Amino acid sequence: MDLLRFITAGSVDDGKSTLIGRLLYDSKSILADQLAALEKQSKNKEDGEIDLALLTDGLRAEREQGITIDVAYKYFSTPQRKFIIADAPGHIQYTRNMVTGASNANLIVILVDARNGVVEQTRRHSIIASLLNIPHVVVAINKMDLVDYSQDRYNNIVIDYAEVARTLGLKDVTYLPISALKGDNIVERSNSISWYDGPALLELLETIEIDHDIDLTRGRLSVQYVIRPQSNDVDLHDYRGYAGKIASGIYRKGEKVTILPSGLTSRIRSIEVGGKEVDEAFAPQSVILQLEDDIDISRGICWSAANSCRRSIRNSTFFFAGWTPRPWRRVINTWSRSAAGPYAGW
Repeated sequence: MDLLRFITAGSVDDGKSTLIGRLLYDSKSILADQLAALEKQSKNKEDGEIDLALLTDGLRAEREQGITIDVAYKYFSTPQRKFIIADAPGHIQYTRNMVTGASNANLIVILVDARNGVVEQTRRHSIIASLLNIPHVVVAINKMDLVDYSQDRYNNIVIDYAEVARTLGLKDVTYLPISALKGDNIVERSNSISWYDGPALLELLETIEIDHDIDLTRGRLSVQYVIRPQSNDVDLHDYRGYAGKIASGIYRKGEKVTILPSGLTSRIRSIEVGGKEVDEAFAPQSVILQLEDDIDISRGICWSAANSCRRSIRNSTFFFAGWTPRPWRRVINTWSRSAAGPYAGW
């Protein structure tokens, strides 16, 4: 069973936390004790309904203010697929937290309030999705119940966002009218939006193709742990294995690799996957690699296949996401700076 990592993004009060809560609630992925605690915490609501946003807004400040500050992760599964959800904050000053949550995402769900349409934070999060090269984008036009499920309003927002997607070069973009509060088009298709003939959100998440998202051309691996048994066993006495998850590419026995940032090179002596020695391994497998040469390699060191390692350059472009109250600075700043060494061009 494969794993889909996705993040919800969008402006303040677009319904990100409520969407995740509704998705988990309607898919019956909430444990009984969690549901009981949720009902107890929602007892002050006038309409008596459960506040599903509390499922991800766990910090006291978040619950007091009704906002999301830190990235919250939730895990659930269906018979078709496993999921890791990252609930990102919508406020400008917490944009850096959104970048953290989006860094490992296969898919981003960008929520748009049907009343407000595409706003500045919608564009900002879309820019980040483009910079991080998130392969799949779902634009969920939320709160359709507050605009009487108007198809014209939905179409106008689709047109506006399509221009944003075209400008940023977003490729796989899917549009979806929903109401997270009412549960329309979240797990089941809604009768209130009869003019929409596409899948509900959960169906879309279960069926979207992610196998081709993995880059098998450029070998990249980050060392997570150095295995050094130092045993009296003859076979293990000099054993030195480097464990990690292949981020991209294919590694083969005897292949030349480049160690970064030192720039030293060596060849792969052996590859182990699941305790068995194999001739090759590929992303996203977790592996143990041994090298022919004794090189000082520790946790966090990266290496690449020698045939896909880009040459060093002195000037490189860096991406920085943060926030400052000064009006002449933007949330997203890109600048060039001197960057000598093998990491340049990484």
